Amino acid sequence: MCLVFVCDEEERVLGTHQAPGSCPFCGGAVMATDVESAWRFCFLPLYFRTKRRFYCTLCTRRFVAYP
Repeated sequence: MCLVFVCDEEERVLGTHQAPGSCPFCGGAVMATDVESAWRFCFLPLYFRTKRRFYCTLCTRRFVAYP
C-alpha cells in the first residue's frame, strides 16, 4: 500500500523588518514578516498569497492585525 501526498502548502519568508509600536504584553519590539504561501496540487501551483505577520521579539507572541 502506497500513500501519496497530492496536496501541499509551501511557505517562504520574503522579508523581515521592524514594525512601529511595542508589545502590549511585555513591551518588546514588534517585527513584521512578509510570508508567501503557495498551495500545490500534484506539483501544479493553484494559489499564491502574500501575508504579513507580526510578532514580538522578546516573548515571541504572534499578533493578529485587523484590517
